[in-house]
Amino acid sequence: MSNQSNAAAVRAFRILEILSASGAPMTLAEIVAAIGLPKQTVHRILKQLEAAWLVTREAGSRHYEPSSRVRAMAVNALMHLGPAAARHAVLQQLVDKLGETCNLSMLSGDDLVYLDRVETDWSRHLKLSPGSRVPLHCTASGKLLLAFLPRARREKLIAHLPLRPRAENTITDLEDLRHELVETRKRRVGTNNEEHVPGMIAVAVPVMLDRNRACAAIAVQASAQHCTLETLMTFLPELRHAAETMAATFNE
Repeated sequence: MSNQSNAAAVRAFRILEILSASGAPMTLAEIVAAIGLPKQTVHRILKQLEAAWLVTREAGSRHYEPSSRVRAMAVNALMHLGPAAARHAVLQQLVDKLGETCNLSMLSGDDLVYLDRVETDWSRHLKLSPGSRVPLHCTASGKLLLAFLPRARREKLIAHLPLRPRAENTITDLEDLRHELVETRKRRVGTNNEEHVPGMIAVAVPVMLDRNRACAAIAVQASAQHCTLETLMTFLPELRHAAETMAATFNE
């Protein structure tokens, strides 16, 4: 590869890096300001990335964001490369201590994706293996990570979510969901009271990159037949300790 081609590849990667870190779609002007390259150069690279389906724009929009192809690659990297083994060890230790199924998940587009899950016997019939995608509006981690999004991005996302009922307690009204997200952010804890799967309850805490940004969530799940949400809430100290340990693996 020539030096010129190598420089172009690095610039393209840097644009993807900026878009991925922004937390919200960005305009051409915002990308230019962030990368410090001429507008014409950035525009040309963005066109190439669009053609390769590495960045996307909504119809009629001037805002760019990473494509689902890039998001899938990022999720696969987090699941299998680098500190994945360290994350799994943290999750396993948590399950050994609590005696309940625990998972690590993150936002991916309009869904929540499981990066890892360590199960106990009761939950194995659910088949929520790493890579599984579940809805945001009816899961403890999904609601928690929605609550930590910047307001504009959160509003845009929830306005387009299909609030389909998954169980008797699923929130299907947009205003009710907004209220739930406000309360979730205040307490910094997400809950699922048989909202996704009948008979399953869960509590989630954020894995924080800094004081205001959550990059993932750790949740404990249990059968409502042998446990209560109140009991799961007593596990918060252990969950938060695991989340603090896990945060270091996302900064490596």
